[in-house]
Amino acid sequence: MLTRPLGPSLSLAVAALLICTGAQAHVTLEEPAAVANAGYKAVFRITHGCEGSPTHTVRVQIPTGFLGTKPIPKPGWKLELQRVKLAEPYDSHGRKIDETVSEVVWRAQSPETFLADAHYDEFVLRGQTPDKPGVIWFKVQQICEKGDLNWAEVPATGSSIKGLKAPAARLEVLPGMSSGAGHQH
Repeated sequence: MLTRPLGPSLSLAVAALLICTGAQAHVTLEEPAAVANAGYKAVFRITHGCEGSPTHTVRVQIPTGFLGTKPIPKPGWKLELQRVKLAEPYDSHGRKIDETVSEVVWRAQSPETFLADAHYDEFVLRGQTPDKPGVIWFKVQQICEKGDLNWAEVPATGSSIKGLKAPAARLEVLPGMSSGAGHQH
């Protein structure tokens, strides 16, 4: 796996993103920035239930351009994947890939495995970031025993979540690797 130190401007950008997202009570990504065209582990942090009610389902919509999604199974939770055809297939290890995961769903198998409001957990998937830098949004729906939280708001312009009541999880895709050089496992 390719590693390199963070430059001063990248370190400042990551620090600013952490300050902006860390204190909020919504679904966030553990790492809010990643290099374009590289492997990325998306860790979605669920910090509470729905007004005291435990969480039993977490749905994550995969943004366009985020390819090769592979979720990590959770004991006691059923994993479901929705797939869509790609407008432009790509090559992976000599194989033509013509579809991608569009949604990942973790569903608790029984009330004993529900995520209690008083507890914290992480839901993890891996994939490859888009080729082009910019902001991508993972829309997350948290369904509870009573009610749900739909973390799906994105700003009409720009990339600030200020003023949004239920913002989607924001990932800043930064310039870095040239096309084709970033495929990671």
